[in-house]
Amino acid sequence: MSADSKQQIIDFVSGFTLETTPGSALKIPDYREHLRPGAKVAVTFLPGSDFADTIKTARRLKDEGFEPLPHFAARSIPSRRDLESNLERLQGEVGVEEIVALGGAVTNPLGEFTSSMELLETGLFDKHGIRRIGVAGHPEGSPDISDEEIKKALAWKNAFAERTGAAVYIATQFCFEAAPIIAWDKALQADGNKLPIHIGVPGLATIKTLINHAKACGVGPSMRFLTRQARNITKLMKISTPDQLIMDLAVYQHQDPACGIRRVHVYPLGGLRRSAAWTYAVADGDFSINKNGKGFVVHREIN
Repeated sequence: MSADSKQQIIDFVSGFTLETTPGSALKIPDYREHLRPGAKVAVTFLPGSDFADTIKTARRLKDEGFEPLPHFAARSIPSRRDLESNLERLQGEVGVEEIVALGGAVTNPLGEFTSSMELLETGLFDKHGIRRIGVAGHPEGSPDISDEEIKKALAWKNAFAERTGAAVYIATQFCFEAAPIIAWDKALQADGNKLPIHIGVPGLATIKTLINHAKACGVGPSMRFLTRQARNITKLMKISTPDQLIMDLAVYQHQDPACGIRRVHVYPLGGLRRSAAWTYAVADGDFSINKNGKGFVVHREIN
């Protein structure tokens, strides 16, 4: 691999985003100890949560110098009135221009909304000053939605962005290998997708943690890839890094001018400190590509 390959990786990772939850925020005394000023941090909304906790976490992130991206989960919103009330409180107490609108992993919706499309169609995000909106993408499909429905939804979201002028992008769950992502992106290209993609990658965690999280999120074919790496119980407890995944996607992005992937979104999986430190090291170029060209090793010590 050449110096150009290293620069491709740096360019691919630069400007990465991360996410946190209100629960994990309670365990982090100060995000400034781990993140650089201006970092974009998505605030996940988990089923059964109180949106007030999302607002509190977003307020804290902003106070500490970051840009929070609150999640709005359609199936967890009781009514249009609640949606507008949440937006009013969010803008009154925090003030954001970007959010992520998702269907949400709830079998039985709490109210009238069943999808992010219904949230977008209300016009309330635009009314309350939201200028950029992330919507869900599914490189490996979804356990809750058929492939045909996913395809229809993506076409709708493209059409919505075109007719409204809204800055819409696709935010995905994480995968463990590049092949399903590349195949998915090429399929989206063929279908005429114009929305930029923010691709999810797993942060630093034990393989056991990754497997458990992946099962909970319905991550599909690449689970087989991951479990092949866990040949014994000792390896289950080692830290896994997404270097090969990032390298493969960086090369793909460089080689295919039509590649839709524009940004990396890191899922810390409870390990924000290590995941952020590792990814910043990559963005800084503090790594060496392995001699066999398979993956790379960060020089910086990650505790």
